[in-house]
Amino acid sequence: MIPTILFLGAISFLVYGTSAANFTVYAQSYLQTIKYRNLVIDLGNGVKTNAQLTYPTIGKGPFPGVLLIHGSGANDKNETLGHVYKNGPKPPTLLWQIAQYLSERGFAVLRYDKRGVGGNYTILDSNVWGNATANDLIQDGKKALNVLVQQPEVDSQRISVIGHSEGTLYAPRIAIDNPTKVKNIVLIATLAQNASVSEYNLDVSLPSEYATKVLDKNK
Repeated sequence: MIPTILFLGAISFLVYGTSAANFTVYAQSYLQTIKYRNLVIDLGNGVKTNAQLTYPTIGKGPFPGVLLIHGSGANDKNETLGHVYKNGPKPPTLLWQIAQYLSERGFAVLRYDKRGVGGNYTILDSNVWGNATANDLIQDGKKALNVLVQQPEVDSQRISVIGHSEGTLYAPRIAIDNPTKVKNIVLIATLAQNASVSEYNLDVSLPSEYATKVLDKNK
């Protein structure tokens, strides 16, 4: 989590410069620091998805905007990793945490469910989700970007795109195709090799190595 926080902290300096150090974070539990607005994004061809904008209650807007692009899998807008932590107390929600962190520090953040997906890693439409291509996900990100810049709380001249894992493949394309809108790109857990190779290592090679070294004690 520390590298992620460092990445996010860097956005403040990219957008605000040294003045970022002047922000005051109010941590009192009784003081509401973030507002939420639920949105629906029209992805085209009859497909819609739910989204949420978070923005500060403190400070004068419009605020710099951030668009979050999820990692691999049927991710909801929070990137609820319930499929990884089925037996854990509470599944991590990476994008929700990032949105909270940034909105408490002066950013308006938009995150959205992947096409065909609902809350808690639930597939609502297996046909829409199962047939989604990389280009579909890129186009979805562009539509979400257009929704972000149209929000009255957002400064359309100060927009950043954050991609996580598989999202690092799409965030640069979204930014390159929208050079007048996107000023900064942040990539977290960046894919540095072919996505199929990374997926094989994650799902096959590493579990097999773990099983051999740790579980197969009798060889």
